[in-house]
Amino acid sequence: MTSALTRIRVRIAGLLPGRSDWAEMCRDPRRDLLAGLTVAVVALPLALGFGVSSGLGAEAGLATAVVAGALAAVFGGSNLQVSGPTGAMTVVLVPIVAAHGPSGVLTVGLMAGVMLVALALLRAGKYMQYVPAPVVEGFTLGIACVIGLQQVPNALGVTKPEGDRVLVVTWRALEEFANNPNWTAVAFALAVAAVMLIGARWWPTIPFSILTVIAATVIAQTAGLEAAKPIGDLPSGLPAPSLAFLDLGSLGSLLTPAVAVAALAALESLLSASVADGMTVSQKHDPDRELFGQGLANIAAPLLGGVPATGAIARTAVNVRTGAGSRLAALTHAAVLAVIVFAAAPLVSRIPLAALAGVLLATAIRMVEVGSLRAMARATRSDALILVLTAVATLALDLVYAVIIGLVVAGALALRAVAKQARLDQVPLDRGDHSAEEHALLAEHIVAYRIDGALFFAAAHRFLLELAEVADVRVVILRMSRVTTVDATGALVLKDAVEKLNRRGIAVMTSGIRPGQRQALDSVGALELLRLEGREYATTPEAIRGARTYLECAGVMPPLPAQTSLPISEETEETVG
Repeated sequence: MTSALTRIRVRIAGLLPGRSDWAEMCRDPRRDLLAGLTVAVVALPLALGFGVSSGLGAEAGLATAVVAGALAAVFGGSNLQVSGPTGAMTVVLVPIVAAHGPSGVLTVGLMAGVMLVALALLRAGKYMQYVPAPVVEGFTLGIACVIGLQQVPNALGVTKPEGDRVLVVTWRALEEFANNPNWTAVAFALAVAAVMLIGARWWPTIPFSILTVIAATVIAQTAGLEAAKPIGDLPSGLPAPSLAFLDLGSLGSLLTPAVAVAALAALESLLSASVADGMTVSQKHDPDRELFGQGLANIAAPLLGGVPATGAIARTAVNVRTGAGSRLAALTHAAVLAVIVFAAAPLVSRIPLAALAGVLLATAIRMVEVGSLRAMARATRSDALILVLTAVATLALDLVYAVIIGLVVAGALALRAVAKQARLDQVPLDRGDHSAEEHALLAEHIVAYRIDGALFFAAAHRFLLELAEVADVRVVILRMSRVTTVDATGALVLKDAVEKLNRRGIAVMTSGIRPGQRQALDSVGALELLRLEGREYATTPEAIRGARTYLECAGVMPPLPAQTSLPISEETEETVG
């Protein structure tokens, strides 16, 4: 018990911030402060909007952005990740609110936070590395499209239509704009986006997002442009910490939603951190620390009325693009939002929504790495298919389904490629020092096959068909030194093939079975079947000697003279195999 507690303490200590994190924050604080300020401007309307759409109100969105954003910045595993409420999480939360009310959402967030901490302690973050690059690229492309489409209502100056699918909402916004066009809003959005894109190309060190938002606000207020709809009233503070929402009797019914929220938070946060790494040269996130930080953030956010949080790809992308180099930027973003909540709400409430839409439109465009997409599409047809499917699923469905679809398709294509590489080849017997007559007798009664690749469920049945067609021989030698892996299906198929050949009077002998393959073969009885007749050998020469002896006992071949060498020598084992 003591040793287990010691290991847990050591594990937790390894997940906490270290001196290197603080050293990074002191390296270029001016750049990080500017990046954090820019992210805060972008995050403000998102936090408000996602809070409202989740059903808990704008205050919940701001509480999440401030509390979860700060804790994830300090304890998370990425120097560049910005956390807060997200659109993907909102989609999951809406049915929870309908079924269990606001208190159910807060309870689910708390439970999900505990689960994320547990995943971090179990080192589950490392499994993110198995997500293929085309899935990540497709996810990034799809999210960029979603971010851009989400800005269409504000960019067109229309009220956001009802609906939980971005394509449906965009189409309804276009219809509303066609009936009542608002060219002022369109001009603001396009001007802000154009200045940001052009300015970033020629003067990348200047924070054009802040300048364009300020300019748009001044113009709208000075000219009295009512068509440039502002953000509107903001809440004036955060609620006091409380656990009043927690109902222990409802924990059982909320377990399944909590698992879904935890899975989405882990998936979206780790994918977002991976995308952030891909947008830089020297940054690399720690997946277990990221889960730990997101877990603490989601435990704390509900205490102040916040909804579940994840790493936010849009805000993280803005953070990277504006030059952030350490977690100070994300921490600054949370601090600025806190100041806005308590002090500057009246000023920020005048910012035109169309200007903020322009900021996100430019961000979405800059998220798309054309060179990476082109390289991925040209790599193989499978990579191109995975990329397109993931992007389309992200756009048409949601993040969870998109990643699941991408992983399933990638896994299926990978299995198909591995199965195609697996082969069962007949190999000749080396003549050695035998006479032509002796070698002809051996070749007449013994046939050797070499299995290359994986003997598993996707390829094993093909081997069974090929082996079942063997005829007019007395002994089959299976050379298995080049088998890379064996699963239960492969072992069963091999056992079935051996039994069928034995029933036809054909003895089967094997050579080169690796230690790692014995467990699968032994579990289904295939190894016992071979050992029963003493027909498993370490090397091919030994298997051929056993086959020669078997033929002698059957009276098929005369005894081998003592001075005669083996049909395949140890030296030719590698060349033939």
